[in-house]
Amino acid sequence: MEKSSTGLEANVAGLLCYVLGWVSGLVFVLIEQESKFVRFHAIQSIYVFGVYTVAWIIINVILGWIPILGVIINILLWIAWVGLAVFLMVKAYQGTQFKVRWAGDLAEKWVSRQAK
Repeated sequence: MEKSSTGLEANVAGLLCYVLGWVSGLVFVLIEQESKFVRFHAIQSIYVFGVYTVAWIIINVILGWIPILGVIINILLWIAWVGLAVFLMVKAYQGTQFKVRWAGDLAEKWVSRQAK
């Protein structure tokens, strides 16, 4: 696997794009200059977990007045967040450019525009 401009192997950098959700994606978008693979995973992380974070906030505002239901839904959302993050980390580490439906397409377009 190629090296990224961060000095890490591209698959390791791609994995790290998902560790802290959209925050780590943002960090890698700002520091990665060369690897399209890493930039793809960074942008996809921002899209997927950014939307996920906004949805989580909205759901918590709506369900804030129903404590038990709010706790159950928060646990389910957390499990889904961790599961998706781990899945995407594994795919990135394997060197796969796995695309989450809409986010992967947007990330691919963004990376191809930046390369021109």
